[in-house]
Amino acid sequence: MIDSAVLYTLGIALIFVGVLVIAVAFVLLFVSGSEKGRVKGGGVVMIGPVPIIFGTDEKSIRTVLLLSLGLAVMLVIAMVVCYLLVR
Repeated sequence: MIDSAVLYTLGIALIFVGVLVIAVAFVLLFVSGSEKGRVKGGGVVMIGPVPIIFGTDEKSIRTVLLLSLGLAVMLVIAMVVCYLLVR
């Protein structure tokens, strides 16, 4: 059984890793930002297992859709496994 302190520490560590990834992405953006070009991107807001997807072009939306569907499937599997373990 996993202790709650371990999960708390893991959550805090993941938050710091996420902030670090965002900071590195901004630095790389500013370093290589001298080229003129078109910006493409997309995102997803997960409300439970339901994804809300947005993006600027079809390829970005397709990529985010596949990633969010995979995340939703993993979330449903995790909920079922947790239910079966607690039952």
